[in-house]
Amino acid sequence: MKVSIVCVGKIKEKFYRDAIDEYSKRLSRYCKLEIVEVADEKTPDGAGEKVEEQIRNTEGERILSKIPDNAYMILLAIKGEQLTSEALSEKMTRLAVDGESHICFVIGGSLGTSDAVYKRADYKLSFSKMTFPHQLMRVVLLEQIYRSYKIEAREPYHK
Repeated sequence: MKVSIVCVGKIKEKFYRDAIDEYSKRLSRYCKLEIVEVADEKTPDGAGEKVEEQIRNTEGERILSKIPDNAYMILLAIKGEQLTSEALSEKMTRLAVDGESHICFVIGGSLGTSDAVYKRADYKLSFSKMTFPHQLMRVVLLEQIYRSYKIEAREPYHK
């Protein structure tokens, strides 16, 4: 299984990069992991809704250009479905059994995602109704993907 994470922006903080590297290393025994970063747009102070929509659309075009047509796309979205770790593991296992060979998770920018990205998503996943920094969300997502594989393999992992 190939797992891609397409995300807006770069990770600047070393502690986030270290955590991402650690989970990437752990995941290497379960899947082929790819992290694709697309450039974020600067949001001017006091930007109106039209400017924000233009930013979402620009970032959305960059995101969609990195999503292969045959990939199953899971968009992280506040209005998505909330799952337990076990349910996410079951979903990923079911996708593999059903013949999906590439799951692509998408983390949008700080303003959210464009309508085009939202419509392209095969599934919308929410981790919480709370808002998290996108850098932290990348770490949390990697941890949950790793946990999913550990659950599926019936291997011990901390709770």
